[in-house]
Amino acid sequence: MITIILLAAAIVVAVGGSALRSRRAADQTASDTSVLMVDFASASIVVILLIAGAIEATVADEVVGAELVAGAVLTVIAAAVTGSSVVRLVLAAGGIPTRADNHDDAQSGDVPPLRGGRIIGVLERTGVAACLLLGWPEGIPVILAVKSLARFSELRAPHASEQFILGTFASVLWSCAVAGIGYLLGT
Repeated sequence: MITIILLAAAIVVAVGGSALRSRRAADQTASDTSVLMVDFASASIVVILLIAGAIEATVADEVVGAELVAGAVLTVIAAAVTGSSVVRLVLAAGGIPTRADNHDDAQSGDVPPLRGGRIIGVLERTGVAACLLLGWPEGIPVILAVKSLARFSELRAPHASEQFILGTFASVLWSCAVAGIGYLLGT
């Protein structure tokens, strides 16, 4: 039960952090560093909550019935919504600007960034976590193949492939880690 509460708390922190980040990113006077610090703070709190949830799920008795279903649903939601700040931190570490909603800071030249990445990432993390919790890891390559085919024409742009690879790896790895908590709940 504690793990389920910690998953819910991580979701609330991530949603609140996202709202705060959106306001900060829209403020033209705010520095890029201050926007990134909101991501860092949100991600740090979420990581602490999820680590505590994983530890609790490991030492607690296996959950069953409605509690297991609630845990699985919250795990998928947590994987989907808590990963955005982590992915942005990874992109920033890779030198890819992440300032505004689905359009980055000034790019070199007139090359537009990959559009719709935030929503695609949420869907990707949802699909990966659901596939793992349903015991169908074969679904992950299907998700990645569909994403790759949909982005294929855009990946020739300068820096687009780096953004795609870093974002996808961070997103999938995050989703797998969070799905592990749901797995621990039922084992």
